[in-house]
Amino acid sequence: MSDTIEIRIYYEDTDAQGVVYYANYLKYFERARTEFLRKCGYLQNELLDKNIIFIVNKLDIHYKKPVLLDQLIKIESSLSELKKASFSFNQQVLINSEIMCEANVLCGCVDLETKKPIALPEELRKRMLDKKNAS
Repeated sequence: MSDTIEIRIYYEDTDAQGVVYYANYLKYFERARTEFLRKCGYLQNELLDKNIIFIVNKLDIHYKKPVLLDQLIKIESSLSELKKASFSFNQQVLINSEIMCEANVLCGCVDLETKKPIALPEELRKRMLDKKNAS
């Protein structure tokens, strides 16, 4: 199942030509993943209290068409793979159903202190799996 958020493009998001600066797509994808996980019961403060963090381990991104100042974009995120200590997302930036940018993102679950991989909390993993299977 995919989850969608909307973001308006502001001047601060763009370069001198009024085009979204390439690195800002990473921020948009991060926000969308965070909202997806929030709907699964992931609250950053609660997991930080347990010394659990998520990190981006691998990113494959394809910029297809420019996004411009003042456009309204939708970011769709769908969970493509769920393992014991990692998960992958397929994400797209869309304008009127047209794909402007897409990415595959591999995230890992890590112990904050040791920086070593650890298993996802079981309840969160179950909710993520339920959401993935609802599609």
